[in-house]
Amino acid sequence: MPNLVEVTYKQTGQSKSTNALGMREMQQKAYEGRTAQYLLLKAPPASGKSRALMFIALDKLKNQGIKKVIVAVPEKSIGASFGTTELKKYGFFEDWKPNPKYNLCTPGEEKSKVTAFLNFLESEEQILVCTHATLRFAFDGLDPKKLDDTLVAIDEFHHVSAEGDNILGQVLKSIMHNSSAHIVAMTGSYFRGDSVPVLMPEDEAKFTKVTYTYYQQLNGYEFLKSLGIGYHFYTGKYFKKHPEKEMSALAEILDENQKTIIHIPSVNSAESSKEKYEEVNHIIDVLGELEFQDETTGVLHIKSHKTGEILKVADLVNDNPKSRDKISAYLRTVKSAEDIDIIIALGMAKEGFDWPYCQHALTIGYRGSLTEIIQIIGRATRDSNNKTHAQFTNLIAQPDAEDEEVKLSVNNMLKAITASLLMEQVLAPNFKFKIKKDEEDEDEEDDENTIKIRGFKLPTSQRAKDIIETDLNDLKAKILQDPQMLKAMPGNIEPEVINTVLIPKIIREVYPDLDEDDVEAVRQHVVVDSVIKNSTIEEQGDKKFIRMAGSFVNIDDIHIDLIDKVNPFQKAFEILSKSVTTQVLKLIDEHIQSTKIEMTEEEAILLWPKIKEWVKNNKGEQPSIQAFDQKEKRMAEALIFLRELKRKRALENG
Repeated sequence: MPNLVEVTYKQTGQSKSTNALGMREMQQKAYEGRTAQYLLLKAPPASGKSRALMFIALDKLKNQGIKKVIVAVPEKSIGASFGTTELKKYGFFEDWKPNPKYNLCTPGEEKSKVTAFLNFLESEEQILVCTHATLRFAFDGLDPKKLDDTLVAIDEFHHVSAEGDNILGQVLKSIMHNSSAHIVAMTGSYFRGDSVPVLMPEDEAKFTKVTYTYYQQLNGYEFLKSLGIGYHFYTGKYFKKHPEKEMSALAEILDENQKTIIHIPSVNSAESSKEKYEEVNHIIDVLGELEFQDETTGVLHIKSHKTGEILKVADLVNDNPKSRDKISAYLRTVKSAEDIDIIIALGMAKEGFDWPYCQHALTIGYRGSLTEIIQIIGRATRDSNNKTHAQFTNLIAQPDAEDEEVKLSVNNMLKAITASLLMEQVLAPNFKFKIKKDEEDEDEEDDENTIKIRGFKLPTSQRAKDIIETDLNDLKAKILQDPQMLKAMPGNIEPEVINTVLIPKIIREVYPDLDEDDVEAVRQHVVVDSVIKNSTIEEQGDKKFIRMAGSFVNIDDIHIDLIDKVNPFQKAFEILSKSVTTQVLKLIDEHIQSTKIEMTEEEAILLWPKIKEWVKNNKGEQPSIQAFDQKEKRMAEALIFLRELKRKRALENG
């Protein structure tokens, strides 16, 4: 199956080069916002967020009256990113030197760590590093005023949630409302993977946002040139031989020449055998024969079935503390691509895990969280001299008509496809959109990423401008996770309904404070941005053309009405339809029909001109409710809806 997403980058080296203070491009951008009391830094894995925080924190300690810095990370292993770091020799005014006594990301009981945390607040020390858990426990019963003149930095900020039972969310809210503390929140992805917001809108509005995109990061690399995202569907067990192919799905897509992290299925997923240690054994059997395990490092040496070469494999699924600590310690010392070939993991080797040589992130089983997918892809997108291409592959079980869980399987497949759609949006270059006027100012110079559109609406309020500037991908994530949208994407609903009815409905729910003009401006930006990023732009002579969903249009003639006729999500389903069996496609269609979207008045009115045109083209015959064609069927439903509406209104008007 071809990749659903394939992006090529220009290798400008820009995201890796440093300025006179030793800051990379993203860190410079973050440092410009250093005086903000509340700063939200959205930047992809490997862009240098931990060092960006060090620069900001040291400036706050020296120049902004901040007395203490608390850094909270989701798990102990990530604490190492905030250890002693030399900054002066690269041009900054101070080194980052936390006292090891107040590095609480070490083995030990939470009780003693909470005591150390409270002691730190009373001491002369300036920097403490702890886990989210320690921050939560220490805050229990603590007067928030104790954090006055303190900077609280929260790494992997998407762990916070506005939901009432999310304690980290409650802690953050209390700090913001009851102390003068400064906050730096950092995340590689601001979407949690569920419908719960990270912050309530009124709290989020207080943050100054610094956004550095995946495209800026990867385009500015030195070695990495391309990234692919692909999905493979299999029947039976992923590690068992397929009767028609004489090899397992895993053997088929696993390239031993690629440095690979294999994430086995979550034990709660349909793809899991529920025996995680057995699954590791099966994967080893697919790879080859176990020769021996190194006693010092814990590395498994496996003789490959395919080549006879020795593969060095790390097993992070084994959660025996002695074994886990041994192999984790070894992985922290890896200095070359030859040191390890394959890592097998379950919950580990995701956020904060650093193996720059990784070329392929192979994930088995559906992942419900977009954040988790982005974190896993981030393992393969670090720049390294051993690779020009990074690959993410998701191996997912095909729905089976005999299986009672068929609806769940179909839903999972649809959600996996939407994850790739979102990643395509996240990984593509950003465009700027302007209004195309009939009389253009010839002196106005626009770069190649500026596109002018007739009938385009610009935002009027600062709030709407900020949403378009910094929140577009987060909003797309919410749209792609909406249950109604999921059912509409394969093309059984008219594109205009998706673009002008469903999308604005979601925008109103997410941003209830926007007026209708700004809802329309945000809607147009979301739709235009999604459609353009899903299209290809081609040059012919001195003219540019855009190929979008079957149309080939001169870029100078684009009108918002034309874009609204395009389903921004259709391409993924076209690829899907070529990659799965007819039986699976039928199951997907049946599932969507069984849970079809209810008709709304907005949609019915929108379809009315199409119904009239259809009747005219079919010699007066009306669309049939029994039609095989989904669009004809939908028009017939709209006709029934409109007749019923007319009847009700006639009764009301008596």
